[in-house]
Amino acid sequence: GGVDITHTKAFLTSLSAMVAETTTFPIDLIKTRLQLHGESLSSSHPTSAFRVGLGIIREQGALGLYSGLSPAIIRHMFYSPIRIVGYENLRNVVSVDNASFSIVGKAVVGGISGVLAQVIASPADLVKVRMQADGQRVSQGLQPRYSGPFDALNKIVRAEGFQGLWKGVFPNIQRAFLVNMGELACYDHAKQFVIRSRIADDNVFAHTFASIMSGLAATSLSCPADVVKTRMMNQAAKKEGKVLYNSSYDCLVKTIKVEGIRALWKGFFPTWARLGPWQFVFWVSYEKFRKFAGLSSF
Repeated sequence: GGVDITHTKAFLTSLSAMVAETTTFPIDLIKTRLQLHGESLSSSHPTSAFRVGLGIIREQGALGLYSGLSPAIIRHMFYSPIRIVGYENLRNVVSVDNASFSIVGKAVVGGISGVLAQVIASPADLVKVRMQADGQRVSQGLQPRYSGPFDALNKIVRAEGFQGLWKGVFPNIQRAFLVNMGELACYDHAKQFVIRSRIADDNVFAHTFASIMSGLAATSLSCPADVVKTRMMNQAAKKEGKVLYNSSYDCLVKTIKVEGIRALWKGFFPTWARLGPWQFVFWVSYEKFRKFAGLSSF
Protein backbone atom coordinates (compact mmCIF):
# COMPACT_ATOMS: atom_id res chain seq x y z
CA GLY A 1 0.00 0.00 0.00
CA GLY A 2 0.89 3.71 -0.16
CA VAL A 3 1.83 3.87 3.52
CA ASP A 4 4.29 0.98 3.20
CA ILE A 5 5.94 2.59 0.19
CA THR A 6 6.22 5.90 2.05
CA HIS A 7 7.82 4.09 5.01
CA THR A 8 10.26 2.29 2.71
CA LYS A 9 11.14 5.58 1.00
CA ALA A 10 11.63 7.30 4.36
CA PHE A 11 13.91 4.48 5.52
CA LEU A 12 15.95 4.48 2.29
CA THR A 13 16.25 8.28 2.44
CA SER A 14 17.61 8.07 6.01
CA LEU A 15 20.03 5.36 4.96
CA SER A 16 21.34 7.36 1.97
CA ALA A 17 21.59 10.50 4.11
CA MET A 18 23.66 8.57 6.67
CA VAL A 19 26.00 7.33 3.94
CA ALA A 20 26.34 10.87 2.53
CA GLU A 21 26.76 12.47 5.96
CA THR A 22 29.42 9.98 7.07
CA THR A 23 31.35 10.36 3.81
CA THR A 24 31.39 14.16 3.86
CA PHE A 25 31.32 14.88 7.61
CA PRO A 26 35.07 15.65 7.85
CA ILE A 27 34.59 18.38 5.20
CA ASP A 28 31.87 19.96 7.33
CA LEU A 29 33.97 19.79 10.49
CA ILE A 30 36.94 21.39 8.72
CA LYS A 31 34.63 24.11 7.32
CA THR A 32 33.30 24.88 10.83
CA ARG A 33 36.86 25.05 12.22
CA LEU A 34 37.98 27.30 9.34
CA GLN A 35 35.08 29.68 10.01
CA LEU A 36 36.01 29.82 13.72
CA HIS A 37 39.73 29.98 12.87
CA GLY A 38 40.14 33.74 13.05
CA GLU A 39 38.28 33.99 16.37
CA SER A 40 40.16 31.56 18.59
CA LEU A 41 43.78 31.41 17.40
CA SER A 42 46.18 34.11 18.49
CA SER A 43 48.33 33.52 15.41
CA SER A 44 46.47 35.07 12.50
CA HIS A 45 48.57 33.47 9.75
CA PRO A 46 46.37 32.09 6.97
CA THR A 47 45.54 28.43 7.14
CA SER A 48 44.29 25.88 4.63
CA ALA A 49 41.67 23.17 4.88
CA PHE A 50 44.46 20.63 4.48
CA ARG A 51 46.38 22.07 7.48
CA VAL A 52 43.27 22.11 9.66
CA GLY A 53 42.55 18.48 8.75
CA LEU A 54 46.11 17.39 9.53
CA GLY A 55 45.98 19.28 12.83
CA ILE A 56 42.81 17.49 13.90
CA ILE A 57 44.31 14.08 12.98
CA ARG A 58 47.50 14.94 14.87
CA GLU A 59 45.60 15.99 18.01
CA GLN A 60 42.80 13.42 18.12
CA GLY A 61 43.64 10.70 15.59
CA ALA A 62 41.66 9.96 12.43
CA LEU A 63 38.44 9.49 14.46
CA GLY A 64 38.73 13.13 15.53
CA LEU A 65 37.46 14.03 12.06
CA TYR A 66 34.14 12.50 13.14
CA SER A 67 33.59 14.30 16.46
CA GLY A 68 29.93 15.38 16.52
CA LEU A 69 28.81 12.87 13.90
CA SER A 70 26.02 11.37 16.05
CA PRO A 71 23.86 14.54 16.25
CA ALA A 72 24.43 15.11 12.52
CA ILE A 73 23.10 11.63 11.76
CA ILE A 74 20.17 12.03 14.17
CA ARG A 75 19.30 15.32 12.43
CA HIS A 76 19.26 13.64 9.03
CA MET A 77 16.98 10.88 10.29
CA PHE A 78 14.33 13.62 10.59
CA TYR A 79 15.37 16.19 8.02
CA SER A 80 16.08 14.16 4.87
CA PRO A 81 13.06 11.80 4.85
CA ILE A 82 10.67 14.70 5.49
CA ARG A 83 12.04 16.88 2.72
CA ILE A 84 12.64 14.17 0.08
CA VAL A 85 9.50 12.08 0.64
CA GLY A 86 7.52 15.26 1.26
CA TYR A 87 8.72 16.67 -2.05
CA GLU A 88 7.77 13.54 -3.94
CA ASN A 89 4.31 13.31 -2.35
CA LEU A 90 3.62 17.04 -2.83
CA ARG A 91 4.81 16.81 -6.44
CA ASN A 92 2.38 13.94 -7.09
CA VAL A 93 -0.48 15.87 -5.46
CA VAL A 94 0.18 19.02 -7.52
CA SER A 95 0.92 17.37 -10.86
CA VAL A 96 -0.13 14.06 -12.38
CA ASP A 97 2.61 13.93 -14.97
CA ASN A 98 6.12 14.82 -13.77
CA ALA A 99 7.48 15.47 -17.27
CA SER A 100 5.14 18.42 -17.84
CA PHE A 101 5.49 19.90 -14.33
CA SER A 102 7.22 23.29 -14.62
CA ILE A 103 10.52 24.08 -12.90
CA VAL A 104 8.82 26.94 -11.03
CA GLY A 105 6.28 24.51 -9.59
CA LYS A 106 9.07 22.14 -8.61
CA ALA A 107 10.99 25.00 -7.01
CA VAL A 108 8.02 26.01 -4.84
CA VAL A 109 7.28 22.40 -3.84
CA GLY A 110 10.97 21.86 -3.06
CA GLY A 111 11.15 25.00 -0.95
CA ILE A 112 8.02 24.14 1.04
CA SER A 113 9.18 20.61 1.86
CA GLY A 114 12.58 22.01 2.89
CA VAL A 115 10.94 24.47 5.29
CA LEU A 116 8.72 21.77 6.88
CA ALA A 117 11.72 19.50 7.36
CA GLN A 118 13.87 22.29 8.83
CA VAL A 119 11.25 23.31 11.39
CA ILE A 120 10.92 19.72 12.60
CA ALA A 121 14.67 19.02 12.57
CA SER A 122 15.74 22.37 14.05
CA PRO A 123 16.41 21.03 17.59
CA ALA A 124 18.74 18.35 16.17
CA ASP A 125 20.51 21.08 14.19
CA LEU A 126 21.03 23.17 17.32
CA VAL A 127 22.47 20.17 19.17
CA LYS A 128 24.81 19.47 16.24
CA VAL A 129 26.20 23.03 16.23
CA ARG A 130 26.61 23.09 20.03
CA MET A 131 28.42 19.75 19.99
CA GLN A 132 30.70 20.82 17.13
CA ALA A 133 31.60 23.91 19.15
CA ASP A 134 32.18 21.60 22.14
CA GLY A 135 34.88 19.81 20.13
CA GLN A 136 36.58 23.19 19.83
CA ARG A 137 36.45 23.62 23.65
CA VAL A 138 38.00 20.20 24.22
CA SER A 139 40.88 21.02 21.87
CA GLN A 140 41.53 24.15 24.01
CA GLY A 141 41.72 21.98 27.13
CA LEU A 142 38.30 22.95 28.55
CA GLN A 143 35.65 20.57 29.88
CA PRO A 144 32.98 19.68 27.29
CA ARG A 145 29.53 21.07 28.17
CA TYR A 146 27.64 17.96 27.06
CA SER A 147 28.43 14.25 27.31
CA GLY A 148 26.30 13.33 24.27
CA PRO A 149 23.34 14.38 22.12
CA PHE A 150 20.66 13.44 24.68
CA ASP A 151 22.53 15.15 27.52
CA ALA A 152 22.73 18.26 25.29
CA LEU A 153 18.98 18.16 24.57
CA ASN A 154 18.22 17.77 28.25
CA LYS A 155 20.49 20.64 29.34
CA ILE A 156 19.25 23.02 26.64
CA VAL A 157 15.60 22.41 27.59
CA ARG A 158 16.43 22.90 31.29
CA ALA A 159 18.39 26.11 30.77
CA GLU A 160 16.50 27.74 27.89
CA GLY A 161 13.05 26.16 28.00
CA PHE A 162 11.40 23.99 25.37
CA GLN A 163 11.26 26.83 22.81
CA GLY A 164 15.02 27.28 23.27
CA LEU A 165 15.41 24.26 20.98
CA TRP A 166 14.14 26.39 18.09
CA LYS A 167 16.75 29.15 18.43
CA GLY A 168 17.81 30.53 15.06
CA VAL A 169 14.99 28.75 13.26
CA PHE A 170 14.13 31.77 11.07
CA PRO A 171 17.47 32.30 9.28
CA ASN A 172 17.58 28.51 8.92
CA ILE A 173 14.12 28.39 7.33
CA GLN A 174 15.19 30.95 4.70
CA ARG A 175 18.26 28.90 3.92
CA ALA A 176 16.35 25.60 3.86
CA PHE A 177 13.82 27.08 1.42
CA LEU A 178 16.57 28.20 -0.98
CA VAL A 179 18.74 25.08 -0.67
CA ASN A 180 15.86 22.67 -1.22
CA MET A 181 14.37 24.78 -3.96
CA GLY A 182 17.73 24.57 -5.75
CA GLU A 183 18.54 20.98 -4.91
CA LEU A 184 15.25 19.17 -5.35
CA ALA A 185 13.86 21.08 -8.33
CA CYS A 186 17.21 21.05 -10.11
CA TYR A 187 17.94 17.37 -9.49
CA ASP A 188 14.46 16.41 -10.65
CA HIS A 189 14.57 18.67 -13.71
CA ALA A 190 18.15 17.91 -14.76
CA LYS A 191 17.50 14.18 -14.55
CA GLN A 192 14.33 14.46 -16.69
CA PHE A 193 16.26 16.59 -19.17
CA VAL A 194 19.15 14.10 -19.46
CA ILE A 195 16.74 11.20 -20.00
CA ARG A 196 14.51 13.10 -22.44
CA SER A 197 17.45 14.33 -24.52
CA ARG A 198 18.71 10.74 -24.66
CA ILE A 199 22.08 11.84 -23.22
CA ALA A 200 21.81 8.89 -20.83
CA ASP A 201 19.20 6.43 -19.59
CA ASP A 202 17.85 6.46 -16.04
CA ASN A 203 21.17 5.16 -14.70
CA VAL A 204 24.21 6.19 -12.65
CA PHE A 205 25.33 8.63 -15.37
CA ALA A 206 22.02 10.51 -15.32
CA HIS A 207 21.98 10.49 -11.50
CA THR A 208 25.59 11.73 -11.29
CA PHE A 209 25.04 14.55 -13.79
CA ALA A 210 21.79 15.62 -12.11
CA SER A 211 23.38 15.53 -8.64
CA ILE A 212 26.31 17.73 -9.76
CA MET A 213 23.87 20.25 -11.26
CA SER A 214 21.73 20.21 -8.12
CA GLY A 215 24.81 20.80 -5.94
CA LEU A 216 25.73 23.86 -8.00
CA ALA A 217 22.16 25.20 -8.00
CA ALA A 218 21.73 24.70 -4.25
CA THR A 219 25.07 26.43 -3.54
CA SER A 220 24.34 29.37 -5.86
CA LEU A 221 20.95 29.96 -4.26
CA SER A 222 21.97 29.46 -0.64
CA CYS A 223 25.30 31.31 -0.66
CA PRO A 224 23.80 34.82 -0.32
CA ALA A 225 21.59 33.60 2.55
CA ASP A 226 24.68 32.09 4.20
CA VAL A 227 26.68 35.30 3.89
CA VAL A 228 23.81 37.33 5.38
CA LYS A 229 23.27 34.75 8.16
CA THR A 230 26.99 34.78 9.11
CA ARG A 231 27.12 38.59 9.15
CA MET A 232 23.95 38.89 11.25
CA MET A 233 25.18 36.28 13.75
CA ASN A 234 28.59 37.93 13.91
CA GLN A 235 26.97 41.30 14.56
CA ALA A 236 24.94 39.89 17.46
CA ALA A 237 28.22 38.87 19.08
CA LYS A 238 29.72 42.35 18.83
CA LYS A 239 26.94 44.56 20.37
CA GLU A 240 28.68 47.94 20.14
CA GLY A 241 25.51 49.93 20.78
CA LYS A 242 25.17 51.02 17.16
CA VAL A 243 24.36 48.03 14.94
CA LEU A 244 25.57 47.85 11.37
CA TYR A 245 22.43 46.14 10.01
CA ASN A 246 18.83 46.53 11.21
CA SER A 247 17.55 43.36 9.52
CA SER A 248 18.56 40.60 7.12
CA TYR A 249 17.15 42.65 4.26
CA ASP A 250 19.11 45.74 5.35
CA CYS A 251 22.26 43.59 5.53
CA LEU A 252 21.64 42.34 1.99
CA VAL A 253 21.17 45.86 0.59
CA LYS A 254 24.20 47.32 2.41
CA THR A 255 26.46 44.42 1.40
CA ILE A 256 25.56 44.93 -2.28
CA LYS A 257 25.96 48.72 -2.01
CA VAL A 258 29.37 48.59 -0.36
CA GLU A 259 30.99 45.51 -1.88
CA GLY A 260 29.01 44.87 -5.04
CA ILE A 261 26.72 41.97 -5.87
CA ARG A 262 29.59 39.46 -6.05
CA ALA A 263 30.17 39.72 -2.30
CA LEU A 264 27.01 37.61 -1.82
CA TRP A 265 28.87 34.60 -3.18
CA LYS A 266 31.84 34.82 -0.80
CA GLY A 267 32.81 31.33 0.30
CA PHE A 268 31.12 29.76 -2.73
CA PHE A 269 33.80 27.07 -3.10
CA PRO A 270 33.93 25.86 0.51
CA THR A 271 30.12 25.70 0.50
CA TRP A 272 30.08 23.79 -2.76
CA ALA A 273 32.91 21.52 -1.56
CA ARG A 274 30.51 20.54 1.23
CA LEU A 275 27.19 20.42 -0.68
CA GLY A 276 28.50 18.96 -3.94
CA PRO A 277 29.93 15.64 -2.70
CA TRP A 278 27.01 15.27 -0.27
CA GLN A 279 24.45 15.60 -3.08
CA PHE A 280 26.43 13.22 -5.25
CA VAL A 281 26.76 10.46 -2.64
CA PHE A 282 23.18 10.95 -1.45
CA TRP A 283 21.40 10.86 -4.82
CA VAL A 284 23.44 8.04 -6.32
CA SER A 285 22.95 5.85 -3.19
CA TYR A 286 19.27 6.75 -2.91
CA GLU A 287 18.51 5.84 -6.53
CA LYS A 288 20.47 2.57 -6.11
CA PHE A 289 18.67 1.66 -2.87
CA ARG A 290 15.30 2.36 -4.51
CA LYS A 291 16.21 0.09 -7.38
CA PHE A 292 17.17 -2.71 -4.95
CA ALA A 293 13.88 -2.24 -3.10
CA GLY A 294 11.95 -2.51 -6.36
CA LEU A 295 10.69 1.09 -6.29
CA SER A 296 10.48 3.43 -9.28
CA SER A 297 13.29 5.95 -9.70
CA PHE A 298 12.89 9.38 -8.03
